[in-house]
Amino acid sequence: MPVTLRALKHRNFQLFSGGQLISLVGTWMQNVAQAWLVYRLTRSSLLLGSVGFASQFPVFLFSPLGGIVADRYNRHRVVIATQTASMILACILAGLTLVHLITVPEIFVLAALLGVVNAFDIPGRQAFLVEMVGKEDLINAIALNSSMFNGARIIGPAIAGVLVAKIGEGWCFFANAVSYIAVIIGLVMMRLPPRTYWRHGSPIAHIIEGFRWVRDTAPIRALLLLLGLVSLVAMPYTVLMPVFADRVLRGGGEHLAVLIGSHDPGAVRLGILMGATGVGALLGALTLATRTGVYGLGRWITFSCAGFAVSLMAFSLSRNFWLSTTLLVPVGYCMMLQMSASNTLIQAMVPDDLRGRVMSIYSMMFMGMAPFGAFLGGAVADRLGAPLAVLMGAVAGLGGAAMFGIRLPKIRAEARRLIVAQQMVGGEPAQEMTAAIAKE
Repeated sequence: MPVTLRALKHRNFQLFSGGQLISLVGTWMQNVAQAWLVYRLTRSSLLLGSVGFASQFPVFLFSPLGGIVADRYNRHRVVIATQTASMILACILAGLTLVHLITVPEIFVLAALLGVVNAFDIPGRQAFLVEMVGKEDLINAIALNSSMFNGARIIGPAIAGVLVAKIGEGWCFFANAVSYIAVIIGLVMMRLPPRTYWRHGSPIAHIIEGFRWVRDTAPIRALLLLLGLVSLVAMPYTVLMPVFADRVLRGGGEHLAVLIGSHDPGAVRLGILMGATGVGALLGALTLATRTGVYGLGRWITFSCAGFAVSLMAFSLSRNFWLSTTLLVPVGYCMMLQMSASNTLIQAMVPDDLRGRVMSIYSMMFMGMAPFGAFLGGAVADRLGAPLAVLMGAVAGLGGAAMFGIRLPKIRAEARRLIVAQQMVGGEPAQEMTAAIAKE
């Protein structure tokens, strides 16, 4: 436990973690409730995917600007601003829903605005981690941050499934708005050393510099391409989960719905399915948190991506609710292990002055490609059915894992040299890593 939780010895990270955990529970409640609201209003897989597109496409479009803001301005203030903006948008969504004025166009607009906020929040927050814990505990902080994200992923959907079925989606949105107060208070209470931010030169030239560095750095390029592929073809399964809960997996959750007094077993099934994914993802993030070094993470990424694809194939073929729920545990585990390990390796290799810009490209690949996948997945599901759409994406993801595994031996030595240059080898002394590179 002391090894797994070592980043929590930093006061600033303690404040961040406490508020973030509460806020993330609210965020997952809103995600599930919003998906169910769209599906309840339209019964359309295509519109479900389209709302996912609207919420994440701005991340792809504006992340480069978010990266340059994170490198040129105070990251602490940037994160406070983005969290405040997210709270305001959640309040508007809650108000419109509770007074029964919400329609699909309003959901589209608010989802797109939240996507713009996330385009600045994600690179700013990821780059801000190093200022809270320092380089020596950054790897552990990334893993614990992922653990919080996925711990909330278990609790949030479960609460949302009950609240949506009992009192409606609007109260889930309201709870999310209130939850932002905790993280904002934690951020305001932080004490940070002064830091100089460079603002000379053209912002456009600096954005291009970030893209050029990623293009010319083979390990970073390979990690981001695999991440982008998986986000495009395999991650849309989350957007289609209401379809599985309502149409495909109708044989479970009825008794639980009766137990809690719900007349909508589909919403209860949705909460259970999303919660199962969160259980697996939490276990994956905690697995990474137990590590003290980065050696071997390339192989972890290869096998976890392949495991994600195979588990997702099995899920797409299942028609039993409880079997599908069980299969979502390894789906979540492998998915999060790949995402968190990729984040760890990228942050281990990137120089500090490029961190915001490189993490903005990570955001583009991780969340920015997801809207295209959500739209494509929704369109395919509308024509061929949700199970076949998920199966096709899983097969493509397995192909990406195979290609990355073949490429891995060629990029390993360069990756190790970058890690040593940034003195980010975790528990492995730089001398040992240098010797390992020399042997190769």
